[in-house]
Amino acid sequence: MAKYRGPKSKIARKFGEPIFGPDKVFEHKNYPPGMHGVSARRRKKSEYGVQLKEKQKAKYTYGVLERQFSNLFKKASAAKGITGEVLLQLLESRLDNVVFRLGIAKTRSAARQFVGHKHITVNNKVVNIPSYQVKPGDVVGVREKSKSLEEITEALNSHRSSRYEWLEWDGAQMIGKFLNVPEREEIPENIKEQLIVELYSK
Repeated sequence: MAKYRGPKSKIARKFGEPIFGPDKVFEHKNYPPGMHGVSARRRKKSEYGVQLKEKQKAKYTYGVLERQFSNLFKKASAAKGITGEVLLQLLESRLDNVVFRLGIAKTRSAARQFVGHKHITVNNKVVNIPSYQVKPGDVVGVREKSKSLEEITEALNSHRSSRYEWLEWDGAQMIGKFLNVPEREEIPENIKEQLIVELYSK
């Protein structure tokens, strides 16, 4: 599967937020990249430009490509509820994101790699599809053979402080339970989903 492999600091600076996590470059250069970076902040963007930027931010944050994002939006539009909120809930329910939220991986890109390399199980079965939609009640864990992987143990050791209400974690067995789909106010990402809905409604 194709994915973005470019400089993440540059993308984070474009959106004015460390969307990929703590970044020393972003901390020192908290302005858009390019020779007009500082002055670029003052330029007034069109309504379309603002909406497009919000969609791009969501895509990069969750590591989803254009076609995948478009398909998720169609799915959200057909579902009951507020389209923008449902879209974020579908993104949060992706297996790679759940692995990241549980603290098994330090970043979403690392989580995708763990899933793709068959280190992750869902209900005791290996699943290697990052976009797999986790359902309430599903148990996500680290494969027995992978529990000693240094990258996974390091990630878990550094993730003690932040847990999420919709997830349950058993550190001894290295398994987590997806209790329920999170409510919008529980999702910490700074994304204005209504702007994305407006963009697709044009």
